[in-house]
Amino acid sequence: MHIPSLSTAAVGLLLAANAVSAAKKNLSWDAAYEKAEALVSQMSLEQQVNITTGVGWMYGLCVGNTYPVTNPDFPALCLEDGPLGIRFADNVTAGLTGINSAATFDRDLIRRRGEYMGQEFYDKGINIQLGPGLNFMRTPEGGRGWESGGEDPFLQGVAASETIIGVQSEGVISTAKHYILNDQELNRKNSSSDVDDKTLHEIYLWPYARAVEAGVGSIMCSYNQIDDVWACENDHYLNKILKEELGFKGFVQSDWSATMSTVPSANGGLDMTMPGDITFDSGDSYFGKNLTDAVGRGEVKAARVKDMAKRIVAAWYKVGQDKDFPKTTINAFHRELAPYNNVQRDHKKIAYEGAVASTVLLSNEGVLPLSNKVKKIAVIGSDAGNDPNGLNTACSDHGCLDGTLAQGWGSGTTDYPYLVAPLDGLKSALGKKVSISSSLNDWDLDTAKKLASDADVAFVFSNTDSGEEYIDVDGNVGDRKNLTLWHNGDNLIKAVADANKNTVVVIHSVGAVLMPWINHPNIKAVLWPGAPGQESGNAFADVVTGKRDPSGRLPYTIAKKYEDYIHHDPAFEIEYKEGLLFGYRSFDAHNIKPLFPFGHGLSYATFDYSKLKLKVKGKGDSVQVTASVTVSNTGAYDGSEVVQAYIGFPKGNGEPPKVLRGFEKVVIKKGHKENVDISFSKTELSVWNSDAKKWEIPSGTFTLYVGSSAGNIRQTATFKL
Repeated sequence: MHIPSLSTAAVGLLLAANAVSAAKKNLSWDAAYEKAEALVSQMSLEQQVNITTGVGWMYGLCVGNTYPVTNPDFPALCLEDGPLGIRFADNVTAGLTGINSAATFDRDLIRRRGEYMGQEFYDKGINIQLGPGLNFMRTPEGGRGWESGGEDPFLQGVAASETIIGVQSEGVISTAKHYILNDQELNRKNSSSDVDDKTLHEIYLWPYARAVEAGVGSIMCSYNQIDDVWACENDHYLNKILKEELGFKGFVQSDWSATMSTVPSANGGLDMTMPGDITFDSGDSYFGKNLTDAVGRGEVKAARVKDMAKRIVAAWYKVGQDKDFPKTTINAFHRELAPYNNVQRDHKKIAYEGAVASTVLLSNEGVLPLSNKVKKIAVIGSDAGNDPNGLNTACSDHGCLDGTLAQGWGSGTTDYPYLVAPLDGLKSALGKKVSISSSLNDWDLDTAKKLASDADVAFVFSNTDSGEEYIDVDGNVGDRKNLTLWHNGDNLIKAVADANKNTVVVIHSVGAVLMPWINHPNIKAVLWPGAPGQESGNAFADVVTGKRDPSGRLPYTIAKKYEDYIHHDPAFEIEYKEGLLFGYRSFDAHNIKPLFPFGHGLSYATFDYSKLKLKVKGKGDSVQVTASVTVSNTGAYDGSEVVQAYIGFPKGNGEPPKVLRGFEKVVIKKGHKENVDISFSKTELSVWNSDAKKWEIPSGTFTLYVGSSAGNIRQTATFKL
């Protein structure tokens, strides 16, 4: 990277950004509220309103900015995208996407990812990160599914909690989004999501509950309506459920221009309107003077405005931003004016580890890792190389795809400081030991066949993309319009497989695809790196050469047929009529065998499970069940296994056949074994009672299923509560 001549101030920023800093100590909510009360009580109504109101689109350094207050002093707050890194900024890390983070099934790595993001946002002087995303892959087409954690609430909850703890430990406020039932981009601003109470609590609310337990400072309400009431003025969902039932102490902010009113929004639970104006650059606001006037008319209580301001200020105190918070050094809409401030430190190491740990080996007939006997390989497909039109300049917010895929498109993206393409990673890893021929043309099937026929192993690459609905990529308006591979992918794969008996298919994708070629006898392996970020090619090369074990697991189900999925709904009323049964829960309940089940992923090692034992301690809400299982590495390689624990609840409780309620990722050397313990408390052992409006541990016989995926259960046991 070229470093320009630096001023003394810029050198100081550079040194500060690269210094190793200790994690900031977060206050308890009680302590933060005590400080907030002391400060906000000194403010006038107008000052309190200023804290809740954005200055308007493109009127500040960040995508969202609040007004500052003086006498008493409270700063303008900077809010910035996104869930994987800093949007509209330079010299930042473009690491693992949310979906790949979940695919690691690695709590520690997810936490460290959160920590490095927190460091970068902090070092750039950004108060509030607009992430993590907590929406679901209810449908495989969902445009922003790649920003979140997949189809399972337990996995989403773990990813949310670890990310939030990591980010906020570095002095930055996390924003869990988009609350709630905003699981498709199609008609997101002109639809109403309707779901039953049990499904709401056991699926869609679950990760938000874990986020609240983790101390999240902010939650963003979504564009859609819920039960025909806008999400950002929905008293039931914001006040009754989020703030009262879950006990959320932070502030609710709107998605950008998702505020639809003054009085209903303020009374309904919205605490901050973003970016402030009613529509972009409209010069007015539902808050600001309109909110002050509403208090004067008696339509909104002054105490409510104080509560709004106090929630914001308390979150600020909680993460320690009252102490030497850095000056903002991004300029989102005029990037050329931002001072030089490289905040990457050594974060590429975590980006690399995440890319390796999220690589899913779907199938393998012994062709991987590459043998020392392999002297010639072919690399075919545009997804193997970088975009010839430029790394970050080809289109706005990555809204195009002419090279390898490492993230989706939209406001949740980050510009790459660099992007290692798979072909470049292979060349670097193999050096002169192996001859590499390549074609990045997806449509020249004759050349593809010729190169493949002359190689010991042929790698054929393809991809799919999706994102946010304000960008249309080839008719994909956020959501994917189908589940086929892009850029002639299916035909390219078949052509290569026809020509080479050792074909390896490599797919970078935001979500599940159809695989009409999967039973081709010459396809000996399918590798699924997903959307792995800037270290894509280095991670890919180290996995296929055997330097690293592929230890990712699918955070969603890959079906055999299009009809096996739920699909996005074009109707205004989006009815979640499937209830609890989507993803692997639906496949189990309807006895449908997927192509690759949730949680699936192979290692170069092989593992045996034995000696499952259960211990039950305590009674009632204090009960704890601990499962212990022995996992042995019987293969020829060291490797990682993700031990997954699913619970089958007593019959008569309206539950799916089994639900994920625990997992542990363990590294086991060849010839060794590990005893793996997974514990379950009231949270994991409860179901939602819609009549009683509470979580209850049902009485009866539970079944514990332990295995390597939802479709590969190795050990079972039962226990009674």
